[in-house]
Amino acid sequence: MIKLCGFALSNYFNKVKFVLLEHGIEFEEELVKPSQDPAMLEHSPLGKVPYLQTEQGDLCESQCIIEYLAARFPDRQIFSADPWQAAKEREMIFFIDVHLELTVRNLYKEAFFGGTVSDATKGRVEKLLTHHIAGFRRIAKFAPYLCGEQFSVADTAGYVSLPLVGMTTQTIYGRDFLLEAGIDWKRYVKTINARPAAQRVTEDRKAWVAASRAS
Repeated sequence: MIKLCGFALSNYFNKVKFVLLEHGIEFEEELVKPSQDPAMLEHSPLGKVPYLQTEQGDLCESQCIIEYLAARFPDRQIFSADPWQAAKEREMIFFIDVHLELTVRNLYKEAFFGGTVSDATKGRVEKLLTHHIAGFRRIAKFAPYLCGEQFSVADTAGYVSLPLVGMTTQTIYGRDFLLEAGIDWKRYVKTINARPAAQRVTEDRKAWVAASRAS
């Protein structure tokens, strides 16, 4: 059986977990935190999570893992059967993962972990995010899902990462950049959270946070 390694606070771990749960793919979980320990680097070259353990070896990077799952379990139809629609789903995921989440990640140190981020970094991120959110707004349909009327794999990325963009910008700048751009991510997340797989991801994340605070 495949094993998903990481921890429930990681949005990219939860992105993969959401896909596995949504499509009924059996898997095990193993608690692993990012590390530069040599033993960890044998599994994940940069010491990041998530990574997937398979019968053939280890695989890292969340989107690569999802592409692997789609190829290994074609009957689960993780991506749309229509080539154009599948490409649009991949486009949406790229926008979220790279243009939005990876950009706002530069602020997490101050937003969530008690550190500080330079004013220069804040200024650079503000300009990039403003530009990137405008582009995202042009392709995201929210009807009510990112790619239209049907839930798709793109929504697994949106569900775990759009809240981080909104919360981080609110914390750092005093303004939620997504809401300012007319993107009601809170209503969107509520829509996705009606799905049992999303509920499980959220419940496990909350339980992990509670356990961490108690320890």
